[in-house]
Amino acid sequence: MVIYNWHKKAKASLTTGQRAADAMRNGMGSWAFVFTFIAFLAVWTFLNTVHGWHHWDKYPFILLNLFLSMLAALQGAILLIAAKRQDAIAAAMAEHDYQTNVSAKKEIELLMAINQEQLEIIKELRTSLKGK
Repeated sequence: MVIYNWHKKAKASLTTGQRAADAMRNGMGSWAFVFTFIAFLAVWTFLNTVHGWHHWDKYPFILLNLFLSMLAALQGAILLIAAKRQDAIAAAMAEHDYQTNVSAKKEIELLMAINQEQLEIIKELRTSLKGK
């Protein structure tokens, strides 16, 4: 019997863009990203507020706000792409599960029919043995 692994087949058929979206989603959706980004913001703020340092983005940090807005726009698009892919994966898995269930139902019905035939044969044997 051949075991069908849907996940391996689906993963092998991913395009480069889909792999990139998954990698970015996994990276941006991690605690490592959150803590790294907090550290980046803290360093940016410190370097632009400490006295005696060259300030390339003075308070209220207009350049930083621009970068954060662009990052948010990109993250939103990437998350939507990833969510769309997850929906497609869930739909394909549901279809695969449905087909598996239909196949299992047919096999169970066949086994039940065989079981019923065996019960009838056993009843006939008992009846014939009681008659002797």
